[in-house]
Amino acid sequence: MKHSVFIIEDDQAIVEMVENYLIKEGYTVTVAGDGEEGLAKFEQAQGEFDLVLVDLMMPKVDGMEVIRRIRVNSLVPILIMSAKDGDIDKALGLGFGADDYIAKPFSMIELSARIKAIIRRATQYASIEPKAEPEQQMLMMGDLRIDLNNYAVFKNHKPIKLTSKEFEILKLFAAHPNRVYTKAHIYSQVWNDDYYGDENVINVHMSRLRDKIEDNPSEPRYIKTLWGIGYKWEGG
Repeated sequence: MKHSVFIIEDDQAIVEMVENYLIKEGYTVTVAGDGEEGLAKFEQAQGEFDLVLVDLMMPKVDGMEVIRRIRVNSLVPILIMSAKDGDIDKALGLGFGADDYIAKPFSMIELSARIKAIIRRATQYASIEPKAEPEQQMLMMGDLRIDLNNYAVFKNHKPIKLTSKEFEILKLFAAHPNRVYTKAHIYSQVWNDDYYGDENVINVHMSRLRDKIEDNPSEPRYIKTLWGIGYKWEGG
């Protein structure tokens, strides 16, 4: 089965390089040269893309706004491409919903590895089939109800919209309360990849998850930070 990648990037040299490489790798590739065109094509596609690659610095509509608008109605995996670390930090930190990022310049091997890992996780997330109520595995933690079979989370009986990685992090913690996890362990379990000491991805995902499940993210009830060590789940 061919996976479909949507590239939204205004640098034609990068577009040609990435597009040609991904086609050789067996992907179906669609391209947009700016944010406005990207949003229009994404809407027309009606969910056919398996992953979106988006640059942050683009004309007409910038990448951060593109991500924000896509996330209104879609959980499609989004991988940021940017030459400016500050822009990456801002896009991730504002909780717009990107799954990962890669800094320019990057190698095609690294890009391909990240794309494969993200799509693999998203495919596993989407392929979970609902089961009958008696077979469901539920975790009841305080005001949270976590349905492990159907990848669903409810807070005070209201559904919470999580990305696949946010759910995997939540599942990891809630299934093992009071266990301490280092950032390296979280990255290994959730991203299925080696940890290279880049704390930004972990920090941002933890922050976004707290924003969704905690009453007061600055004073979390569930996910506690152990400074210099990692995180652990408390409460219930």
